[in-house]
Amino acid sequence: MIEGVLIDKVVEGIKHLYNAEVDKKQVQIQKTRKEFDGDLTVVVFPFLKASKKGPEQTAEDLGEFIQANIDEVVGFNVVKGFLNFSISSAYWLSVFNQISTTKKYGHQTSSGKTVMVEYCSPNTNKPLHLGHLRNNFLGFSVAEILKANGHKVVKTQIINDRGIHICKSMIAWQKFGEGETPESSGLKGDHLVGKYYVAFDKAYKAEIQDLIDKGMEKAEAEKEAPIFKEAQIMLRKWEEGDEEVRALWEKMNTWVYDGFDVSFKTMGVDFDELYYESDTYILGKGVVAEGLAKKEFYQKEDGSVWADLSDTKLDDKILLRSDGTSVYMTQDIGTAIERFKKHQDLNGLIYTVGNEQNHHFKVLFTILKKLGYEWADECYHLSYGMIELPDGKMKSREGTVVDADELMDIIVGDAKAMTQERGHLDGMSEEEKEALYSTIGLGGLKYFLLKVDPKKGMVFNPAESIDLNGNTGPFIQYAHARIQSLLKKAESLGYSKIYAAVEMNGKEQELIKLINDYPSVIKEAGKSYSPAVLSNYTFDLVKEFNNFYQTVDILREEDNQKLAFRLCLSEMVGKVIKSSMLLLGVNVPDKM
Repeated sequence: MIEGVLIDKVVEGIKHLYNAEVDKKQVQIQKTRKEFDGDLTVVVFPFLKASKKGPEQTAEDLGEFIQANIDEVVGFNVVKGFLNFSISSAYWLSVFNQISTTKKYGHQTSSGKTVMVEYCSPNTNKPLHLGHLRNNFLGFSVAEILKANGHKVVKTQIINDRGIHICKSMIAWQKFGEGETPESSGLKGDHLVGKYYVAFDKAYKAEIQDLIDKGMEKAEAEKEAPIFKEAQIMLRKWEEGDEEVRALWEKMNTWVYDGFDVSFKTMGVDFDELYYESDTYILGKGVVAEGLAKKEFYQKEDGSVWADLSDTKLDDKILLRSDGTSVYMTQDIGTAIERFKKHQDLNGLIYTVGNEQNHHFKVLFTILKKLGYEWADECYHLSYGMIELPDGKMKSREGTVVDADELMDIIVGDAKAMTQERGHLDGMSEEEKEALYSTIGLGGLKYFLLKVDPKKGMVFNPAESIDLNGNTGPFIQYAHARIQSLLKKAESLGYSKIYAAVEMNGKEQELIKLINDYPSVIKEAGKSYSPAVLSNYTFDLVKEFNNFYQTVDILREEDNQKLAFRLCLSEMVGKVIKSSMLLLGVNVPDKM
């Protein structure tokens, strides 16, 4: 690569010009900023001590030496302490020729590392909502990006299938359900169970108000409401293994799982392993008991067990309540240990969880390290910002969440209306049309939720997500379809895609430079766990291609060599678009 040659020549040049030694690590090379001429820039400030000259004169000296000694460098210019080099057209053509023959371009060979990515992790008392969409799309995309970086990836989730919130839906179904099932109601199982979670909250609030009206304080009313007490009794029965309660629990959870499976299929996400809280909630208890015996934890007078985290400037954390029951932290400790036991080759564990749990994971990793697990340093919380609607946050108990299934249906419907209005559907069967509407709608939704840096919160706007203009999924999908249409037309006209040497223009070179960046973009997206890096790169590539397509003749080009090259260049852009979008979990159509 030209960067390596440049580094070597800079070191050689400093020795030749100033009789001074510099380490290769001191040589900083970066892409030339768009407002300046050039392809690659060398920062000369680290060499001023050796040159004993100002930055501009040092850059001039070094520029002349390098241009004279590297054939690929055809010019340079100096902007203060930045030395900008222009690389020859022949070099970029050779780069493109190599890229176009590379299988799975951009993907790395095996790293020998195994990484587990946890995402989704829903509760079984309600359907998935808009927040789950960002979680699922982010976790799935990060997993795919890590695969492209050569890692073996295990996709997993832990399903929160036990606890008081589950019992609330169960009690409400018993009291108000009259035997309703997914089959009898026509509702997806998760939606049916969610309906009774909302019903519980409605009844609970009514009972609280009734008790308040009778003179009881609100805090006491919340504890004494009959329906809440029934839920608590049911939870105790579940923990004692009551057959009737367990049977109802299994029946209603099965409804939910069947519903989730339909949602996951629509989303286009999958999992390699599933963990259930009902299995894992006791895993940490043994770890805590052992830690207590070794005095790694301490016990208060009421019998509760705590972790002393004062040496890390964190508040002490409860691990077992006074009645011996576990908390979420206990479960997460046990589950993490279990995962590393099961996967002896595991090099990392990534938790895709919203930023409201930042403190929880900081404490979790600290406790694991305190227990002597060095792999705790390999655990990472992929924290992401919350999604809000224009009118504020979502509340599942009140039934005001943006339902994931409903949202996906609406967006696919909007994509259908937009596509039908535009036309261009001649020759497509109804099945192909429906598949296209889904590809555009869901692609737009995924891209919209992934193009924002995960750490940032966002406001969701459904209409923007399927806009054909701007930084959107359909804008990128349309570019891919346009390229496939161009290639199909060229094939029907019998045009060749074989070329030898060809003189390229600036727009063609810019495209090649962007294509050349693709492997490093995948690496950066994997390093930062940010699909947004890939999203915005792809948007830039499409903008550059559209500019090229609109200003450079392709099929009307009379020079057969140039025509063939431009077809190959367009084809390669299409391949990179498709590859990058698949890493986001987004499909791209050949016709649109």
